[in-house]
Amino acid sequence: MTFLAISNGTVAVIIAIVLADIFLIAFLISYSRRARAAKRAAAGELPPAPARAVSRRDFQRRALLTSVMLFGAEFGLGTIGFLWPNLKGGFGSKINAGKLTEIKSEIQTANYVYVGAARTYLVGWDGTPGTGQADYPAEGVTSDGVMSLYQRCVHLGCRVPFCNSSKWFECPCHGSKYNNAGEYKLGPAPRGLDRFQMEVVDGSVIVDTSTIKLGPPRGTNTTDQPLEGPFCVAPG
Repeated sequence: MTFLAISNGTVAVIIAIVLADIFLIAFLISYSRRARAAKRAAAGELPPAPARAVSRRDFQRRALLTSVMLFGAEFGLGTIGFLWPNLKGGFGSKINAGKLTEIKSEIQTANYVYVGAARTYLVGWDGTPGTGQADYPAEGVTSDGVMSLYQRCVHLGCRVPFCNSSKWFECPCHGSKYNNAGEYKLGPAPRGLDRFQMEVVDGSVIVDTSTIKLGPPRGTNTTDQPLEGPFCVAPG
């Protein structure tokens, strides 16, 4: 089972585009009506409109409406301009995490590699595939002995750091714990850490953050990794 990873920036851009579209539609409708009225008046189909003074209330209403439309358009275009670099290659897209050889070397030293742009931990995995969401090769979340884990705790969304003493991932918010493969061990989390699909292309690890693969269910244990030392966070 999967769901889209829609970032806050993407939501902001969608809102900005909608506001800009509303302004453009309103402007085009008003312009079209005025153009048709002018054409019909020029053809003699309509009597010339009598000149009338604009009341203070009408003037204020029109000024307010124009200001709102201009603000919406400026906000929309400004937001798109500010977020455009992220939309082209940030979270929610395919991200180049680096060379596979360098990543594997760092994993051997530090047990993981953190890739901020992808909000993911890259870890080593050479376990035995399970079934369903625990069949990591079939899910596409591992390649060449490397697996991608989403940094967010599946309980309430806190970032889950790696504990150097226990060699597990431990959530600092409510004590959920996951082994080095992101599989559930302790705490209130309903499943293991979610993952991203990844692949190795021309020697580089590419993490696809556009789709989140749900983590394996409780009880999954593909690596048989025991607790290797004291917890960093007291059990919740």
